Amino acid sequence: MIDQKEFEKNVQEWSDICLNDERIDLESYDKYDVKRGLRDRNGNGVVAGLTKVSKILSSKTINGEKVPCEGELYYRGYNIYDLVNGVVKEERYGFEEIAYLLLFGELPDKKQLERFSQTLGYSRTLPTNFVRDVVMKAPSHDMMSTLARSILTLSAYDEKAGDISVPNVLRQSLMLISVMPMLAVYGYHAFNHYERGGSMYIHRPDEKLSTAENILRLLRPDMKYSKVEAHVLDLALILHMEHGGGNNSTFTTHVVTSSGTDTYSVVAAALASLKGPKHGGANIKVVEMMEDLRKEVHDWKDEEEIEEYLRKLLHKEAYDRKGLIYGMGHAVYSKSDPRAEIFKGFVKQLSEEKGRMEDFNLYSAIERLAPKVIGEERRIYKGVSANVDFYSGFVYSMLDIPNELFTPIFAIARIVGWSAHRIEELINMDKIIRPAYVSVMQEEEYNPLDLR
Repeated sequence: MIDQKEFEKNVQEWSDICLNDERIDLESYDKYDVKRGLRDRNGNGVVAGLTKVSKILSSKTINGEKVPCEGELYYRGYNIYDLVNGVVKEERYGFEEIAYLLLFGELPDKKQLERFSQTLGYSRTLPTNFVRDVVMKAPSHDMMSTLARSILTLSAYDEKAGDISVPNVLRQSLMLISVMPMLAVYGYHAFNHYERGGSMYIHRPDEKLSTAENILRLLRPDMKYSKVEAHVLDLALILHMEHGGGNNSTFTTHVVTSSGTDTYSVVAAALASLKGPKHGGANIKVVEMMEDLRKEVHDWKDEEEIEEYLRKLLHKEAYDRKGLIYGMGHAVYSKSDPRAEIFKGFVKQLSEEKGRMEDFNLYSAIERLAPKVIGEERRIYKGVSANVDFYSGFVYSMLDIPNELFTPIFAIARIVGWSAHRIEELINMDKIIRPAYVSVMQEEEYNPLDLR
């Protein structure tokens, strides 16, 4: 038998073997024309399917030449700017309306929207004692893991959990869209109470309120919030609801759906993808980076000092030493991310209400200076601009949303897009997604055990 010390020694030794043996030289990817990350040098993704749910434009063809353009995002054929402006002008909450659009392919009229909103409100309920028996058991600081565990456990309460007919999957999707805020916020309160010694508040949602309003109601001890706060959170949810079929978590949704598995397993897999810092967890990295910047940069109005810090980031001399300026650049967009452009105006409005204009000005300075610094320090193949993650974490901090809930808020929105893509996959495809890998291993002669 071995002890813990011997176990750890074995693991370290075998880890070293993996690090030495498993590496594939980068030249092999060019040799076999394999796209790393399923993207080419210009960030163009390998086409893996067709979708009618959304569309992203980052370039246009002019006189036969592909040139970068200002980023555009469409939900079911509607420009995201038009959708947001329509909601803002009428001072409405838009999450439910846009969710209807993504799921069913058309904008609802007043009666359809009321019926859909009432359906979501009716579905905002969890099985008896679920919060006590599941959410409050073994609380974790990782809310995404808590969410995934809760959703997988919900399958045990569903007599038709494995039924993948479209009507049943839609029923499950509507239920999960409705209860995701409850699972996330309750999970946070359990962690905050049992692990931090804070007070625990388990408020019931209000069927008559919007999703954004209910999130703030569930989160806050007094259940109070301002209209500006709720509208900005609603906007954040709309901008995060969907982003093409090629983003990591949505592609995961398509891949896992294609295997024929159940809705709960698909959503849990998508959550596992979204929690990564290169995907949905990026906004937390932005906030942490900004906290480090505030400590290192003495004069927030000194652009030379800010630039010097940004260069230190790229040289792996600051923050997490990863060589990244978080919130800058995007896998698809080059000149601009339309979600960030839309967000910025409302961020300023909230900053004024919260007395955080000094922070807003600092974010604005970095948004302007970072592309310049990156262009001087790195060889880039396309433009660099702020992405939606750059401002979303700042917004959530102004809404007093704890860091642990930043990525779950993303999931609360994105589950709508996942649901639309899952249904699209079920309707149009009957073939498991199975890409190919080129093997670059060497064949070996087998030796008996006593001759090795």
